[in-house]
Amino acid sequence: MHYDLEAPREARALPHNPLKAIVAPRPIGWISAMSREGKLNLAPYSFFNAVADNMVAFSSSGRKDAMTFAEEGAEFVCSLATWDLRDGMNDSSAPLPRGESEFAFAKLETAPSQKVRPPRVAASPAALECRWLQTVPLVPLGGGEAENFLVIGQVVSIYVDECFVTDGMVDTAAMHPILRGGYYDYFRATADTRFQMRRPKGAAEFTGS
Repeated sequence: MHYDLEAPREARALPHNPLKAIVAPRPIGWISAMSREGKLNLAPYSFFNAVADNMVAFSSSGRKDAMTFAEEGAEFVCSLATWDLRDGMNDSSAPLPRGESEFAFAKLETAPSQKVRPPRVAASPAALECRWLQTVPLVPLGGGEAENFLVIGQVVSIYVDECFVTDGMVDTAAMHPILRGGYYDYFRATADTRFQMRRPKGAAEFTGS
């Protein structure tokens, strides 16, 4: 089967674009940001990831509040979405009017950040405080106006609940983060799905020399 994204929709092999089901599971950036007037926004983004040791990025389809507030305040926070917070995370995706707080709508408490103005989700076990670096319009092939935007931030401080730190390392699985799949699917990371692999140090490991 070949799904041609350049073919007319009625000529494609599947009724729904399979990209999100293939590029999965994806981490969720639960983005909180504050407008220049001090209004709060909270929204989950599954087009999100670390892009360097101290940078993260999320992609917005259209100029939504998380993106515009991050630009206006030049800061944002990424709280970790977990199994215990799955309903609050989902509720915070509701399309509310600009300036109406998703924290209040989803009945989520805020906690102050250390270095930026936007708060984190208080119940989340980890959060990345970021300063906005730039927004990159993702211009499609052939030109035209961008409909998608990549928002890049530099992480300046990290909050971690100490109960999830063992021997100086964060136990990701113990926090039970949730990840996004395609369609309505989510995945849950747990200790029984974890495995480790060591990166090879060089050719000598393979030749035995």
